[in-house]
Amino acid sequence: MKANIVLLPGDGIGPEVTAQAVRVLESIARKFGHDFVFLSKKIGGIAIDETGDALPQDTTDACKKSDAILLGAVGGPKWDDPNAKTRPEAGLLKIRKELGLFANLRPIVTFTELVDASPLKREIIEGTDILFFRELTGGLYFGPSGTEDLPDGQQRAYSTAVYTTSEVERIVRMAAEAARKRRRKLTMVDKANVLEASRLWRRTSARIMKEEFPDLEYEVVLVDSMAMHLLSRPKSFDVVVTSNMFGDILTDEASMLPGSLGMLPSASLGSNGPGLYEPIHGSAPDIAGTGIANPLATILAAAMLLRHSLSLETEAAAIETAVKKVLAQGCRTADLAPKGTPTLGTIAITDKVLESLDKV
Repeated sequence: MKANIVLLPGDGIGPEVTAQAVRVLESIARKFGHDFVFLSKKIGGIAIDETGDALPQDTTDACKKSDAILLGAVGGPKWDDPNAKTRPEAGLLKIRKELGLFANLRPIVTFTELVDASPLKREIIEGTDILFFRELTGGLYFGPSGTEDLPDGQQRAYSTAVYTTSEVERIVRMAAEAARKRRRKLTMVDKANVLEASRLWRRTSARIMKEEFPDLEYEVVLVDSMAMHLLSRPKSFDVVVTSNMFGDILTDEASMLPGSLGMLPSASLGSNGPGLYEPIHGSAPDIAGTGIANPLATILAAAMLLRHSLSLETEAAAIETAVKKVLAQGCRTADLAPKGTPTLGTIAITDKVLESLDKV
């Protein structure tokens, strides 16, 4: 197979971890006889510095022509001025909208080898395997917003959560289809006791599940309750679907179940066209350039890229198996290792993954 993959290394540790994922993809190409062509483009803070735009048009054009996109991370203190004309995160929001990437998939899997790295008790988290579907192009982050001056000298700011029936339908359907291939349970998270937008989610989801997926176990959980349940009984959840902001917050909370943001990949998908794949961690500017960043989430994001955009299941599984074997050998980056124990840097742990991959 020949595939064109656009790289968006971004800011902070983004270029470092992306480079390691590319090494793994190149190894996969050699091992399985594929031809992966990589094209690197700018996004985020570095794009602002060089072009004044967090998502230059040539980046958008390249992404639209690609088969898949691999993103590192964006942002950092350098671009945190609230009065700035644009911010790095604007590039992320825009590319999701431009490519119609309405579904963000975030697997929360507790690796047996890392169960003691979690701040939660082993008996609570061991065996956790949740797949979150976060709606990505609607809701509070995309609704009408603004700031206005009031006569008394104060300012009033507003951000509006807006959803349509079709936006809810498509993400619920996608999540339900995934649940059918897993443990056949779907949880929808909302705040319907307060928010009108959530009431639309609840009505629409109930109808879709009754009419199209009556074979699945279906439950509704309020977002504040879900925040508690994720820490007390995470193993009771299979597939979870929710709105943009709720999904953003809950998945970051859930990232502590495996013990580190450095282990969690994500995929942003639409109805058609290229998907975008990235680790869920940020740009970590405090460790950028030190060589200690954990690349495993980005490597696992590359596995998701192979699975979801290129339909290369065997190759994706090979990467995931290699990562598990490296963890089983006791290899750890600084974010995963108990204090005082030996660690491997960004390149060294990727070397271990490549060695393991050769044996898969």
